Formats: sequence, C-alpha cells, structure tokens
Amino acid sequence: MSTQKRISGYQKKLAMVIAVLAILLLWQSAAWTLPDFLMPGVPAVIVRLWEDIRASEFQAALSGSLLRLGLGYGFALLFGVGFGLIGGILFFFREVLKSAIIILQSIPSIAWVPLFLIMMGFGNMPMIVVIALSAFFPAALSVMNATESVLQVHVSAARVMGASRWDMLRRVYLPAVMPELITGAQLAFGNAWRALISAEMLIGFGKGLGRSLAYAGETADMVGVMANILTIAVLATLIDQVILENLKRRVLRYQYV
Repeated sequence: MSTQKRISGYQKKLAMVIAVLAILLLWQSAAWTLPDFLMPGVPAVIVRLWEDIRASEFQAALSGSLLRLGLGYGFALLFGVGFGLIGGILFFFREVLKSAIIILQSIPSIAWVPLFLIMMGFGNMPMIVVIALSAFFPAALSVMNATESVLQVHVSAARVMGASRWDMLRRVYLPAVMPELITGAQLAFGNAWRALISAEMLIGFGKGLGRSLAYAGETADMVGVMANILTIAVLATLIDQVILENLKRRVLRYQYV
C-alpha cells in the first residue's frame, strides 16, 4: 500500500473518531440542558446498554433483527444483481425494470407494511419482504447503470469469439460492474437497515431492536430509548464500515494497492 493510500486511511479513521466525539458531545450538552427524564446523559445510557447486552432479552432481540436483515438483504442482493445483469444484455427489459423502479422507489418502504400484513399476516415474512423491497432498488439500479458504461469493444469482442449470453454475463458484465455493485450493496444495506427498524417498530411482532425501541418509548423509558438508539447506530456502523468496507477492499483489492 502506498504512503498516500495509508495517509488517506488514517484520515478516514480520524474523521470517524471526530464525528463520533462530536455526536456524543452534542448529546451530552443536550442532557445537561434538559431534565434527566427527557434526555439522559451519555454515561447513564452506556451503563444501561452494558446491562442490556448481558440480558437474554437483548440477545434474542439482536438475533431476531439480524436474522430478518440477513434474509431480506440477501434476497435483495440476489435478485437486484441478477436482474441488473440481465438488463445489461436485454435493453428492453432494462428500460422496463428501470421505469418500474423509478416509480416504486418513490413509495416509502414502510408504506408497504399494511398491505403485506393483510396478505401475509403477522410474522417475520412481512418484515423480510419490506427489507428486501427497500434494498432491491439501489442494488438493481447500481448494476443496471454500470452495465450501460461497459465498453462496447469488449462486448463486440466477446460476441465475435462466440460468447453465449451466460458467458457475456459472467465474463464481461460482472467484472465490469463489480465496483458499482459493491457501492450499490452498501447503499442497499442502509435502506435495508432503516426498513428493518421501522417495520419492527410498526408491526411489533416477536423480538427485535425496533420492537425494543418502540416498547421503551411506550413506557416512557428514555434511558432505554437512547440505549436502543445507540445500539442501532453502533451496529449499523460496524456492519457497514467493518464488514462491508472490508469486503469491498478484498473484492476491489487492485484499487487499494
């Protein structure tokens, strides 16, 4: 890794630390200004969070949320990348799918919850579908937009060499769209995470971080509210910056050397 890349990495980490400290400072400043029952301070919330982490209820809520996230997000990436690549070789299909996405993504994902509840009943399935739907749009769009920038000389050369449509997808389009695919996956995760928490809060079925947050609000437990908000923020940051960012570096290793 070059010196410039190493310095850039240090700067990103420093920027993250500064951002976290600034948020905590604003939070604590609000706690000093407002009564404790309205805005608890950072130390009290951290103590509560440490107690919750060791509780079986918190572990059940965390595992429930991660299960729904994994299923919904996984299906969204599978179909989003698949449809996006198919759109790369079928122009009319790409235009139809892109038009449909432009129309449907304007609808907030949480607005689909009542419909899916009526169709599927209370359970995990409505939440998983909402998560998948919200994450599908950025995943598919990023891949379709990337396929449009694939050099035609590469496409023509592959066709001259007798490549089938499957070969075109696997050997031409997929390597070319990989950077945009990873970026789209990160954008899709943000949508999936927000949809997960919102759906859990609204549906109120089973164990989940969103349900725990909603219950704390219903019982006016402000320390619990802030502890759940902190948990949601920390988990989202860890998944995005540790797991997805490291995966991005491994897949696109040639860009970081």
